[in-house]
Amino acid sequence: MHNLIQKYNIPGPRYTSYPTVPYWDKDGIPLDNWISTIKKSFKESNTTEGISLYIHLPFCESLCTFCACNKRITKQHSVEVPYVDMVLKEWSMYCDILEDKPNIKEIHLGGGTPTFFSSENLSKLIHGIFKTANKAEDFEFSYEGHPNYTTKEQLQVLFDLGFTRNSFGIQDYDPKVQKAINRIQSFEAVKRVTKNSRAIGYDSVSHDLIFGLPFQTEESIRETIKKTVELKPDRIAYYSYAHVPWIKGNGQRGFKDTDLPQDDEKRALYELGKQLFFDAGYVEIGMDHFALPTDSMYVSMKNKSLHRNFMGYTSGKTKLMIGLGVSSISDSWYSFAQNEKNIDSYYARLEANELPIFKGHLLSTEDLVVRQHILNIMCNLQTSWKSPEMKLNALPELLSHLKEMEADGILDVFENHLVVKEEGRMFIRNICMAFDLKLHESKPETKLFSMTI
Repeated sequence: MHNLIQKYNIPGPRYTSYPTVPYWDKDGIPLDNWISTIKKSFKESNTTEGISLYIHLPFCESLCTFCACNKRITKQHSVEVPYVDMVLKEWSMYCDILEDKPNIKEIHLGGGTPTFFSSENLSKLIHGIFKTANKAEDFEFSYEGHPNYTTKEQLQVLFDLGFTRNSFGIQDYDPKVQKAINRIQSFEAVKRVTKNSRAIGYDSVSHDLIFGLPFQTEESIRETIKKTVELKPDRIAYYSYAHVPWIKGNGQRGFKDTDLPQDDEKRALYELGKQLFFDAGYVEIGMDHFALPTDSMYVSMKNKSLHRNFMGYTSGKTKLMIGLGVSSISDSWYSFAQNEKNIDSYYARLEANELPIFKGHLLSTEDLVVRQHILNIMCNLQTSWKSPEMKLNALPELLSHLKEMEADGILDVFENHLVVKEEGRMFIRNICMAFDLKLHESKPETKLFSMTI
């Protein structure tokens, strides 16, 4: 295993999309093409499965130095109302394009810190969305929260608005690690929001942990997970720290590279955490996720309906996902479009009555097939090219990239399908890279991705 980790620990995408963002069309996507694909997707799926909304709420009161998300640091809560107004204007523009009333199956509030916003403004946002939309019968709404800034009132208001899932970023409980990443929160604060969520009636509470952070040790991880399983969250995300200082400059440099666990040491933290989760009754889902057998994500895995998109793993899928807010990415299945990353630019485009899209990608027939293979591997740890619509001209070449992995005991390749072995789960990003035609066609000249392990 030591040799395999050394061999396969290379920079690689996390595959929340295919093609990955660095390989989108350099010329972007013409607005007419984007509009035509969302209309097509909406017409095909709105009445049967509904649509999803991802709403990016970018404000945070303090900077976490491990974070590569799009955010704006401020303690001025006067920013809330103008931002909500602009998001609702963007939604109104999409509703004009769609013409029929959308049936919303999923909403996810991401950040930033969504619970930076007051209960009043969160209500204004969601009520504004549903002035021109319906809730699908099997809707599932979720949001991210910071334990220090999520009040019982916010929990209740969001629950009353239809949100039954929440997720709290914990990262680590060790004081030395918390100081290094500037994410200081007590176990008591996490316990409070978790217990309050359960008392109110939330179906699923998730805790996010990260391994590979500066100064982490097996002892500190053991203590963090002991505290986590004491609260028994329904889901646990156990992410590998993505060290990408070239993307966010000094924002991720509150520590030295030598303070980070490396290679075998980092992988040992994952294996330790994984075993502790198993011991506590959790089941591994896809990549980096664990759930109790009572959670909908586990049920989706068993039913093979698990999905992965820019929100990560979800227990259901919709063909159309509209992203609202600064930097949000929309997915019509046939194309991607990303909003302006700068808030001032986002506002300016909307004030000019323009959709605030600044780049995107129109998927080719080949892209769609590769995308499905990668989704199958990421969600089900297997894929098949038996049916004609899943065949690729480049398939023999792609499979040749897997021969060495098969020899290393990572997966089994059969005549018409492949299956990832349990031992190969840690290399799932590497397996997906074998199918990544864009990556093969254009090797990056600069560092684009975090390490795969």
